[in-house]
Amino acid sequence: MSSLMHSADDLVGTRTGEALEASIASATRALLGSRQADGHWVFELEADSTIPAEYVLLSHYLGEPADTALEAKIANYLRRVQGAHGGWPLVHDGDFDMSASVKSYFALKMIGESPDAAHMARAREAILSRGGAIHSNVFTRFMLAMFGVMSWRSVPVLPVEIMLLPRWAPFHVSKISYWARTTMVPLMVLAALKPRAKNVNGTGIDELFLQEPHSIGMTAKAPHQSWGWFLLFRGLDSVLRVIEPLFTNQLRARAIDAAVAFIEERLNGEDGVGAIFPPMANTVMMYEVLGKPADYPPRALTRRALEKLLVVTEHEAYCQPCVSPVWDTSLTCHALLEAGNEALPAAKQGLDWL
Repeated sequence: MSSLMHSADDLVGTRTGEALEASIASATRALLGSRQADGHWVFELEADSTIPAEYVLLSHYLGEPADTALEAKIANYLRRVQGAHGGWPLVHDGDFDMSASVKSYFALKMIGESPDAAHMARAREAILSRGGAIHSNVFTRFMLAMFGVMSWRSVPVLPVEIMLLPRWAPFHVSKISYWARTTMVPLMVLAALKPRAKNVNGTGIDELFLQEPHSIGMTAKAPHQSWGWFLLFRGLDSVLRVIEPLFTNQLRARAIDAAVAFIEERLNGEDGVGAIFPPMANTVMMYEVLGKPADYPPRALTRRALEKLLVVTEHEAYCQPCVSPVWDTSLTCHALLEAGNEALPAAKQGLDWL
């Protein structure tokens, strides 16, 4: 009896091992087949709905001629990833997220979707039932302020004069992460000049608020925030609101010049500022408010970098937050090294590319 049980276990183990080896071989062939000509790997990097929504909103902020075919495909994508709760999540089938939902609704309405359409009504109901767009995060509020939906009193003061602080100052852009500073620096220029989106059709989203949007002030304390930090930063913001108007025009101009110089040292070709969507978008909007035309080389270069993030298929389109060849090549080479002999030359070529 014991011998029979061992034989059965051995048979199951053999079959499992064979199936595993077959799966590894199949996956290896798939990876080798998707390698780029120079030996690296790069796959699509899909995030949540906020990036394609922001791409649409950026185009309308700039007043660019509508690319109706592209916008229709982005609308198809946004409708498909809408959650069962009526709003949009940050992960597939995830919980409702207010900022993702507000941006996605705004983008769909900007594209031309009727507010009376069933999916729009469901989204609006989901947003209002959770207190409305007043609960959007700070980056969404900045976007809404630039579209004139909310007032600039609803966002923190971001004095561009920060760019003139010495490196030993308690706060300096060199002391925060690269993605944060490349996002913040052009945003500080936008906060200083307070532009208004061209928004040719005058599209708004007042219907997503339970109160008059322009009456809204700063965000309330979030559950995850400690009272100490909240009161400290709210106090700093109150002080900055008083002293910011006292900064001279000459000082502001110097600070804006410093911000532009900071960005132009980091344009990064057609891979874009910071290699991620938010600083690229902020940079294009910064050039717009500074009066630089669409063909101004740094602006045009950054706009092309944004175009490279688009993934367009027959029926849908979305915008990636960034491209991921370094991640993808690293992970793939690691897998191929584990897979063994036949994959080793390809893994070496990928590592040489890195």
